[in-house]
Amino acid sequence: MTLKRFRYCAFVCLAFPTAAFAAPSADAGAAHKFDLILIGLAVMLLLGKLAGELFERLKQPAVLGELLGGILIGNLILFGFTAAEPLKTDSIIAAIAEIGVIILLFEVGLESDIHEMLEVGWSSLMVALLGVAAPFLLGWGASAYFLPDASRLVHVFIGATLCATSVGITARVFKDLAQLNTREARIILGAAVIDDVIGLLILAVVVGLINAAANGTVVSLIEIGWIAAKAIGFLLVAIVLGQLLVPRILRGAGRLETTGVLLTVAISFCLFLSWAAARAGLAPIVGAFAAGLVLDEVHYTPARGRKERNLEELLQPVIAFVVPIFFVLMGMKVDLRTFARIDIIWFALTLTILAIIGKQVCSFGIVERGVNRIAVGIGMVPRGEVGLIFAGIGSTLVLPTSAGGTTPVINQAIFSAVVIMVILTTLITPPALKWSMGRTSRRRGGVMVSD
Repeated sequence: MTLKRFRYCAFVCLAFPTAAFAAPSADAGAAHKFDLILIGLAVMLLLGKLAGELFERLKQPAVLGELLGGILIGNLILFGFTAAEPLKTDSIIAAIAEIGVIILLFEVGLESDIHEMLEVGWSSLMVALLGVAAPFLLGWGASAYFLPDASRLVHVFIGATLCATSVGITARVFKDLAQLNTREARIILGAAVIDDVIGLLILAVVVGLINAAANGTVVSLIEIGWIAAKAIGFLLVAIVLGQLLVPRILRGAGRLETTGVLLTVAISFCLFLSWAAARAGLAPIVGAFAAGLVLDEVHYTPARGRKERNLEELLQPVIAFVVPIFFVLMGMKVDLRTFARIDIIWFALTLTILAIIGKQVCSFGIVERGVNRIAVGIGMVPRGEVGLIFAGIGSTLVLPTSAGGTTPVINQAIFSAVVIMVILTTLITPPALKWSMGRTSRRRGGVMVSD
């Protein structure tokens, strides 16, 4: 795509909503609502893809472009354009975005290897543990300072949001540098997988506590332990049963002669485990991640005479449709007017600084000699899509107020601050990691003798 064509597409995409979201007549009813959803999805997909293309040309993750594209649509109200506002709260678009999150975590699980998780060594385990504990406590403390009137569960949830690591961004930098096989890369990638598992367990516990509080019940330490045990038990049972059942399921599916069997079975399995996790009182993304971990297509052999691509390739068109909807919708929920408040700006910057410091602490968990600790700490910094998923879930949870009403765990101002933290940590990591790994290469080449 040439720059001229890109500008033309961007103009069409920005002009499209103005014509398409024209005010309806009063008797349009449900038909107009469906029309609005159709045109809304079209605009969200187009603008997300174009913005993602622009950011990839700037050597940045496409997810940032999708997020900023959503911020653009969501803040057209500042210019008097209000027709896009219903999209922010529409239940159908929210459901598609939720499915996008489930498919995204399913893909993360597919890219994770259980055996590699068990073989990463003590360094990855300690890096992961410190990389969760330090940001959690720092985020809790920052929330308690800036939001003194908020519930303790709000502070806990914000701390949990800082725990996550987006391994995709770091992996891409290592790939660009041709250093995916270095010890630093293996430690970071192994730790990030463990990080995801621990983060999901923390999310399960926190969501359980918030739901209990919303129902007016007090949760004891025993009940907290039960929620944690239930989350761990679910993952273990899903992995064990998956290892036993999935090979049989895939061998049976391979006998079918219709096309798309592998993709259908995989997504159905993902949705089933997501449903099972929800029924167990956990976040559906826990089930989606577990499905990705246990699904092994090596047992799938297509019927004779029929060729089929591998599952990761088959999944890409589905991801290209539903996942950007989630990120654009998250961007649309960012209200730029909240940044007129100096306290929100300071809160966002503080969260960003603490998010960076918290992951630098994890480098103390490295037990080996000769490893670039600075690079490991930097590689764990980006929050990316996982931090957004946590914040998105928080925006849907509510807590009771003293006045008898309810308030969201993550309100619009807090959500905006978290999104800024996600954007900044994601932008900072690639250049910082390239600089750090460059120092390592020079040192190992004999030019530099110390970190």
